[in-house]
Order: sequence, then C-alpha cells, then structure tokens
Amino acid sequence: MGRHVLPHVDESSVRRAAAAVTVPHTWLKVPMEPTDAGDWLPPGWVVDKDEAGHLMAVDLQVTDPVVPKGYTAAVETDDGVVRVRVRDAAGDTAAGGQMALLGRATVVDLVTTEEGHRRRGLGNFVMRTLADHAVAEGAELGILGATDDGRALYETLGWKVHAPLAACIYRPR
Repeated sequence: MGRHVLPHVDESSVRRAAAAVTVPHTWLKVPMEPTDAGDWLPPGWVVDKDEAGHLMAVDLQVTDPVVPKGYTAAVETDDGVVRVRVRDAAGDTAAGGQMALLGRATVVDLVTTEEGHRRRGLGNFVMRTLADHAVAEGAELGILGATDDGRALYETLGWKVHAPLAACIYRPR
C-alpha cells in the first residue's frame, strides 16, 4: 500500500504511473477532474469520488506556533518523513500530520484531528509546525491534497486551490 501524487497531468504519465503499480490498495492522486481520470486508467483501477479533493499550495513562512493548552506535541523524523503528533493530557493522540521534503518543496499529508478534539486549534498547530520545520530545512513551497473538510482549514492558513484532485486506487480482482 502506498500513495503516489503526479504533479502534472497528461495521459501517458497517468498510464505509466498506474501500470507501474503492482500492490493492491495503492493510491494515485492526479490533478484533474475525477470524472475524467478513469478514461486513462488500466483495468484494476477505480476512481474513488468520495476521496476526490483539491490540489493546494502555499509559499511557506515561519509562524512559531504554540501548542494549545492541555496538549503536548512531538516532532519526529523517520526516513525523511517529518511527523507531528499532538497528545491530550491522558496521552491519547488528538491530532497529527506528516510531510516529506522534495527539494525546495514539501508535501504535507495525513493531517487529522480526532473527533473529540476538533475546533481547538490543533489542525492549525499541526500545519504551522510542519511549515516551520519545512522552512528550517530550506523549503519554500508547501503542497497538499485537501478533502472538502480540510480545504477550509488550509485556506485560513493562506493555502490556495490550484486544481481538482482525482483519487484513484488500485483494486485488482
């Protein structure tokens, strides 16, 4: 299982990327309308309209975030992936996210806030912490694929939508 994100869309790139996948439940995110993506996919691939979203980007800047009261945060790096984890007073995971640097850009992924901890600034904190770490490592541009729900948070932080994002998953029979 894995995720692949194509930065540019053309039929041969989509077909080549999809054909290279052999592991079931691997995702392919493509900056195009979900309704059009299926035409370029080989057998075994499905366009998951529920997972479609928005390709977003922002020029990164340092903001020195402070973890919200009642929570603690840890930042860990493992094999080039930076993860932020926020825990509540009981030590349970409340929010988190991760990023990977690609030259002067960073790709943010898997930003979540648990249901009982929403509307407390945790997503904002996670995003700003990831951005600060990316800038410290030399990144200038942030890129992510947003769900409809996540888009609202990212827009409050200055992120802009640049394209629709089709979510395709390999489900061979």
